[in-house]
Amino acid sequence: MRDHLFSFISVIALVTAAPALAAEIETSSQIDAVTVYPDGATVTRLIRLDLPAGDSTLLTRDFPLNLDPSSLRVEGEGGARLVIGAVDARPPLLTAPANLPQIDRQLEALRDQRGALDGEIAAATARRKFAERFADSSPAGLGEKGEARPLSEWRLAFAAVAEEITTADNAIRNAKIKARDIDRAVARLEAERNATPPKKLEVRIDLNTDTPAPALLRVTYAVRGARWTPVYDARLDTGSKDQKPSLELIRRAEIVQTTGEDWADVALAVSTVRTARGGSAPELRPLIVRYPVPNQPAAAPVASMQRQDQYEEPPRVRGIFLGGLDGKAKKAEEQQAEMDAGGFQVVFRVPGRIAVAAGQGAKSFRVGSMTIAPELMVHMVPAMAETAFLLASFKQTEEAPLLPGQVSIYRDGVFVGRSPIKLAAKDETVRLGFGVDEKVQITRTVVRKLEGTAGLIGSSKIDEREFKTAIRNGHDFAIRVAMEDHIPVSESEDIQVEMLPVTTPPTTRDLRDRRGVLEWAFEAKSGESRDIKLGWRLRWPKDKAVQFAPAS
Repeated sequence: MRDHLFSFISVIALVTAAPALAAEIETSSQIDAVTVYPDGATVTRLIRLDLPAGDSTLLTRDFPLNLDPSSLRVEGEGGARLVIGAVDARPPLLTAPANLPQIDRQLEALRDQRGALDGEIAAATARRKFAERFADSSPAGLGEKGEARPLSEWRLAFAAVAEEITTADNAIRNAKIKARDIDRAVARLEAERNATPPKKLEVRIDLNTDTPAPALLRVTYAVRGARWTPVYDARLDTGSKDQKPSLELIRRAEIVQTTGEDWADVALAVSTVRTARGGSAPELRPLIVRYPVPNQPAAAPVASMQRQDQYEEPPRVRGIFLGGLDGKAKKAEEQQAEMDAGGFQVVFRVPGRIAVAAGQGAKSFRVGSMTIAPELMVHMVPAMAETAFLLASFKQTEEAPLLPGQVSIYRDGVFVGRSPIKLAAKDETVRLGFGVDEKVQITRTVVRKLEGTAGLIGSSKIDEREFKTAIRNGHDFAIRVAMEDHIPVSESEDIQVEMLPVTTPPTTRDLRDRRGVLEWAFEAKSGESRDIKLGWRLRWPKDKAVQFAPAS
């Protein structure tokens, strides 16, 4: 009796000392905020629930399969002390349907019916072939003694054969229709029977609270199936004689996401941070040069050395033109994002709640604008085209850099085309082209072209050329003009290039580090005409030939 009492007390003590199993709570989450980067996105989901006291394991099955598990983070608050433990993300296990025996019985019955129909089709096919063979083998028009049969017997024979063939064809057709319906039903049941791969990820979160209380959790993770591309609208008002020009530069973010989940009713922001480049610069390996080893056997392949200066450029995404319509009534205002500039990034937060569906193409948002007093000038390269192009230059004064993208160009309300824009940080100068300026006329002519030999005994050849470019400002106001031309550049001591004295002195030589490129910049008054002259001489040994080729 004492032994039984001791065993009973021991069992009670073990049960009391064993820790209680954590309660598993299945719930769902909701996307609340998304920050899109040029090469990915960070998604924040909210989970609201009432937690019991003690340990709990939260289970939610609505996370995308392509999230980066290493980026999964959980934070939150509750009505009592809340401790967040382990966080685990895994695809759910494949599970067979609960009514598997019933599905198997239905499949067995359908396959039996399909077998019976196959027998009916085979019997009807044999019946048809027998009637066809009977018609082919019976002597036509002869009786038992070779006399001619009456016409009435012919008709009875024809009708009997036709009836047999028609009956067989109808039976085959009806059986095939039933068999087709059975095949479809079998395919549906087999698809239901076979476990399908999961489309969502399971996330488990271990929690602990002192007392029962409500809790709010924020789960963030990174996905790669999203990006945003900057696109711009540049609207130039060229002004007049009494009005200065004005430029409105509108920033837009064009967002594309194929994450597999729709972003519905979310707080949306775009950031300039590139998240896919990693945390550190690539490691540069030593670059070794050596003489080849003679008589080296070529049995084993040798790994080729990859150049360290070849990096993959991000794909360029063509901007989508999203111009507005000018209404006769009160002009509509376009929603604009708020800018948050930090030390290493700029974030544009779109006001309100936004929806961006997955796999539905690009969606554009206006994220900023600035009004600028630009400096207008006419840019021309008459050696390539006798056309003047209007340029607007300005200093980029905002904290947010102008990222590379496409600009839709408007001049005095008219869309004149698209052009690329380069990266421009704060205080850098930006130049945008606004199409052909028809009121500035350009004419380039060849004044002189001389080819021959030089020296007392003709030891060298020469090539002399002189050009004149006539420029006329047809505007009713003064405008700055910048004209570019070039002279040959020699890369050999035997080839000598000199500029002739007839040349109008250029304002800049080797413009923007381009060898031999000259620029003449000046202000042309209204109606003013000006001639720019350029002359150069090329000299090289007569026993050699030269050719002109653009620099790479």
